[in-house]
Amino acid sequence: MQTEYEFELPKGYVDSNGDVHKKGTMRLATAADEILPLRDPRVQQNAGYLTVILLSRVVTKLGTLSTVNTHVIENLFTMDLAYLQDLYQRINLSETPKYQVTCPHCNQQFEVPLDFLIG
Repeated sequence: MQTEYEFELPKGYVDSNGDVHKKGTMRLATAADEILPLRDPRVQQNAGYLTVILLSRVVTKLGTLSTVNTHVIENLFTMDLAYLQDLYQRINLSETPKYQVTCPHCNQQFEVPLDFLIG
């Protein structure tokens, strides 16, 4: 299972030295990545800040930066922020869990999507 995804930002993050950082890595999000930022006072005051904290947790590498934190995410160009939001959605929400089943009548095996909303 792939848990990290490489990317290249359309514009790139410009650091305080004027260096541009475009290539990076994003990991799959965990439940904690989605839940813990909700306790942050910045998110409680402004729900839009959730994206900043969430991306700062899952972007594990960006160029030669030693760390990716909220300051880095806050200072991305809008196009780059939108790119990372899209990437986050694609890698974390694109695949429906499936499991292997065997037909009791014909013994044929096939995959069935696991729908958590079936009651």
